[in-house]
Amino acid sequence: MASSPPSDTDPAARLASYVDVWWAAVQDFLELADQVDQLDGAGWDAPTDLPGWLARDVLAHLAHLEAVAVGVTDEPVDVGDPPHVRNEMGRFTEQGVVARRDASPADLLAELRRTTEQRRDALAADPPTDPDAPAPTAFGAIGWDTETFLGNRPLDVWMHEQDVRRAVGLPGGLDGLPAAYCAQKLLRSVPFVVGKRVAPPVGTTIVLVVGALPPVAVRVDDDGRARPVAAEEITSPTAALGTDLETFCRASGGRGSVDLAQWETDGDADLARRVVEALAVTP
Repeated sequence: MASSPPSDTDPAARLASYVDVWWAAVQDFLELADQVDQLDGAGWDAPTDLPGWLARDVLAHLAHLEAVAVGVTDEPVDVGDPPHVRNEMGRFTEQGVVARRDASPADLLAELRRTTEQRRDALAADPPTDPDAPAPTAFGAIGWDTETFLGNRPLDVWMHEQDVRRAVGLPGGLDGLPAAYCAQKLLRSVPFVVGKRVAPPVGTTIVLVVGALPPVAVRVDDDGRARPVAAEEITSPTAALGTDLETFCRASGGRGSVDLAQWETDGDADLARRVVEALAVTP
């Protein structure tokens, strides 16, 4: 598996690495889209793990957010009160999907290609250098800085590529740079999950292994916070968990129900279950 972009580089190089992995994720999604177009039947009408969304709605969502990123705005639309919209961010993304409901998949793909190429060209002409600068357009208006924005876009694209793959029965996309980047980005949420959501006793140790990635280990300190530690420091963890990359990313993305049979555990089985059930961190 390819490694994720470095996190210890200078700011400009780090931001450039986010752009590179985003562009790789976009290309992977577009290649998948070509395969969906060639399927017999209505692949874009397949239901996904995301409540209320078909594969074409995922495509519309990506087209919407990439359009927003280059300054395109939609006329406000009434999305009603669908049960899967639980907050203002969800309402914002749902508006982009509803606004494109009458567009064909071909039109949505054309929009996605156009806006992503426009953004790639703009980033190449004027590479970002300040991670703390406000993000462009509506992303800055909600308080995101440039690093948050550029770092989140690959995750959104790759996770939705996987949503479409599962919906239409075309597995893949688990071995490249976007997959490694997204898995490691999600793994960085493990201390929060353990310390804040599971909140086990002081001294609890957790080791999590995802596919071929390095183990992630945390220890709950005297203040109740779970902090990362070197995995080799923990010889007998309170609970050890392991699974493949796809299963972990599905759980961290809140996709579908958790199937504990897809996890290997050792030690405190109840603690391991609570950790797995608390992993979902994406909106």
